Amino acid sequence: MQMNQTGAGALSGCKVVDLSRVLGGPYCTQILGDHGADVIKIEPPAGDETRGWGPPFLDGTASYFLGVNRNKYGLSLDLSLPQGQAFLRTLLKDADVLVENFKPGTLEKWGLDSKSLADEFPRLVHCRISGFGADGPLGGLPGYDACAQALCGLMSVNGNADGAPTRVGLPVVDMVTGLNAALAILLAINERNRSGKGQFLDITLFDCAISLLHPHAANYFLSGDIPQRTGNAHPNIAPYDSFPTRDGEIFLAVGNNRQFELLGKVLEAPWLARDERFASNADRLKNRQILRALLTDLLKGHVAADLAQTLLETGVPAAPVLNAGELLNHPHTHHRGMVIEEGSYRAIASPIKLSRTPATLRRLPPAFGQHNEEFGAV
Repeated sequence: MQMNQTGAGALSGCKVVDLSRVLGGPYCTQILGDHGADVIKIEPPAGDETRGWGPPFLDGTASYFLGVNRNKYGLSLDLSLPQGQAFLRTLLKDADVLVENFKPGTLEKWGLDSKSLADEFPRLVHCRISGFGADGPLGGLPGYDACAQALCGLMSVNGNADGAPTRVGLPVVDMVTGLNAALAILLAINERNRSGKGQFLDITLFDCAISLLHPHAANYFLSGDIPQRTGNAHPNIAPYDSFPTRDGEIFLAVGNNRQFELLGKVLEAPWLARDERFASNADRLKNRQILRALLTDLLKGHVAADLAQTLLETGVPAAPVLNAGELLNHPHTHHRGMVIEEGSYRAIASPIKLSRTPATLRRLPPAFGQHNEEFGAV
């Protein structure tokens, strides 16, 4: 990400009012802000709770908040009060987008329901992020990432075959919900260019979690079999798993016969591709345990990173299994500009690379209520 640039940005001139907290909404609006939108983050009097989700802290603010709230103005406002609601309406007069993740019914009781907003601000794109939506058997109930992982089948297919269902080790549902919300906003803005009208976007953790169930849902629809946990192994491909080496784990992602043949050559075991037990992917799946034992023996003398580099250069997908520190200090991470450093602020940069209008860092994550005076917030 380019640093301290004031270039146009792909979303320059787009005004976003962000009432969201925690992760899904803030992640969405940071994407918009990185690409030039003017994002006005409004926090309740108690603040976004993730400000306290630490340690670690920087100047009293938790890293969790800092990671998803750059490129935003920071205001504090009590929307339960009439004057707070009135100030919000002044911001919405020329806003393009409203993002919020209140529990369904909250804005309604303040007279800020989607219909009223549409009537008063017909060009406004109103994006609501919620757990389950407003209606249906679970409508109106609060949603949380880990609970969505449990309810929507993600935990059931994550973990070792002989172990318990396991939460994915990052808030994948919240983050993919934020991504889908950003995508929905861009779709709605594009449609507004034709119709002149905004619309209401109903984005839920429940729906987004279900959308992640590939290929497990596809397998279930076709076979009727309940997907099972397979550890690091793939349910449809072999060898597609992590294996021990002399100094750590390597992940092999061999997706076709040509790659399997090349793997055998690199490992000085060309006979693997000639073994009828491994002639096709279906054969390799059927005999995956035998294949795993053979590969484990062939890999035990290799250095993971060196072998992965050789395999990649040969055309075989492979990677050493790195920890977060190793990855964030990897030379290619820095070559791709994926770490931002500005004073004491360090963060992951935008992965969205545009040639003429790149993402920029224009504002560090705001202190609580930092821009109240500038905006005349009550």
